Amino acid sequence: MRMIIAFLLGCLGMFLTTGCAFVSVPLMSAPQPLAEQVLEGEGTKKILIVDISGAIGDQAKGGGLLSRGTPSTVSLVREVLLKAERDPKVAGLILRINSPGGTVTASDIIRHDLLAFRERRNLPLSACIMGIGASGGYYVATAADEITAHPTALTGSIGVLLMTFNVEGLLGKVGVEEKTIKSGGKKDLLSPFRRATPEEERLVQGVIDQFHGRFVDVVQARPGNRLSRQDLLTLADGRIFSAADALAAGLIDRIGYLDDVIASLRDRIGDPDARVVTYFRPGSYQGSIYAESAAEPSMTDLLGGFDMTGSGQFMYLWRPW
Repeated sequence: MRMIIAFLLGCLGMFLTTGCAFVSVPLMSAPQPLAEQVLEGEGTKKILIVDISGAIGDQAKGGGLLSRGTPSTVSLVREVLLKAERDPKVAGLILRINSPGGTVTASDIIRHDLLAFRERRNLPLSACIMGIGASGGYYVATAADEITAHPTALTGSIGVLLMTFNVEGLLGKVGVEEKTIKSGGKKDLLSPFRRATPEEERLVQGVIDQFHGRFVDVVQARPGNRLSRQDLLTLADGRIFSAADALAAGLIDRIGYLDDVIASLRDRIGDPDARVVTYFRPGSYQGSIYAESAAEPSMTDLLGGFDMTGSGQFMYLWRPW
């Protein structure tokens, strides 16, 4: 870093003293549109794998001095669906899910976009839960015709989470006093600088209960659901399920591998050698159906991602730590 700064300062000095002109050389290439890659098969029809991986949010991920961030899950899924909609050979979709969930709104937008795509194209849509498909990951899976989970997958965690911090005592110990000027008594609701009142907690709990009820609604509305609302409410206390327990409870339709989901979808679309494809950003590479998404979410993802650690975000998220 020091060498880079020194080089730039040197170039600036040369320009100021000699009138030399700079040649602009971009350090990062411009992002490219998605391209298609065939992973398996030589048939006419295509089965598109759509990744729901890591923390689900509507903010770009990563990025740094010499690297670009990746689009948010919401943005990427919309981009994938728009590209697929223009390809008449795409005959089915597989959601490859490996996510502990994310924000309420991001999870809901993705599910909405998937349902709208299915309505416009009238294509079969299957979900395959890999390592983790919990909370918002499971919420998204409910858009599929059927949900398959790997034998070692974790799913469920139907519920809503809102985490806040109270640093009032800490600030007092170091002699820092916070002052907020507000237009109403509840304008700084859930401020980390003071303890919430019982009434404020009741107001927030009311919002959480509404979002929880919506989660139960979408599970009840999924094509494979056979559970009554009361049965779902019993299961929707935030607990996670192994694949075997989720199948017994009626939250998924079967246990199997991604190969099984592909084989089943090939039967449904009537092409036993349909090409399995994915979309990728030029400069990256995916060599098999397990590329990228097969890896477990990072610790950052399990904690909800750094962009989700702040207060005030309602989350469909399994957050064990």
